[in-house]
Amino acid sequence: MLFERLCIIGPGLIGGSIARMARARGDVARHVVAYAATAESRARVRALGFVDSVEDDIADAVRGADCVVLCIPVGAYAGVMARIAPHLAPGAILTDAGSTKGSVVRDLSPLLPPGVHLVPAHPMAGTEHSGPDAGFATLFEGRYCIITPLEGCDPAALAKVREMWVRAGSIVESMDPATHDKVVAMVSHLPHLIAFTICGTADDLAEETREAVLRFAASGFRDFTRIASSDVNMWRDVFLNNREALLEMLARFTEDAHALARAIRYGEAPFIEDRIRRGRKIRRGLIERKQD
Repeated sequence: MLFERLCIIGPGLIGGSIARMARARGDVARHVVAYAATAESRARVRALGFVDSVEDDIADAVRGADCVVLCIPVGAYAGVMARIAPHLAPGAILTDAGSTKGSVVRDLSPLLPPGVHLVPAHPMAGTEHSGPDAGFATLFEGRYCIITPLEGCDPAALAKVREMWVRAGSIVESMDPATHDKVVAMVSHLPHLIAFTICGTADDLAEETREAVLRFAASGFRDFTRIASSDVNMWRDVFLNNREALLEMLARFTEDAHALARAIRYGEAPFIEDRIRRGRKIRRGLIERKQD
């Protein structure tokens, strides 16, 4: 058994999937406890029954846990950490599933009690759905989980967090927080920004045009609308807490988009063909790595 008491703060898509995975395997935690911010969510988690217990007080949830996983919007980390820090057990592991890592270190480290081990992590898995009903035990299978251990990280704590994700079926990699934030800005945050923007552009069209767009939407537009239906609070916090890396990638994308626009304007077919071929090459790479 990896943990005696595993505490999930935020049992939505990711937190709920961790809990379901732990219950399904039987060798991750002897007891899985959850805390959700609203009474409605807590009641739903109890009804679904994918954890052993649900606490109405966040302090009771983390008390005695040897591993606490934060699965909440990254903008809420500092406030939640202030509430749980006095109740974390000495020797406990504090980890997370946030999509930014620089902000996690910034918000959690100053409040970390002595003897509690912080091991940030980011499972690169998800769907456009959210809430307690959205999770499933196999969400992480074959997907990457990036761990961003801090300098001086306790080796035993790091090994346990890594093993939890291995048992979840993830491909585990290590990376420093700054590099992680640049990588995910390109592969995750920028695509979501573009998707939200394209859907916003469609929504701003004149009524008759907008209705035609929705009625005749082809697969390209449907793909954008899938990720554009993602959780509002989560992505607001991601954009605000990874702003430097995201704005850097957005600037590079904007330059490339302008270059392609010029090629289209002036009929530069070889340039257009090169961009299409490079896109096809990236797609083939994803398929070969089974990340499609």
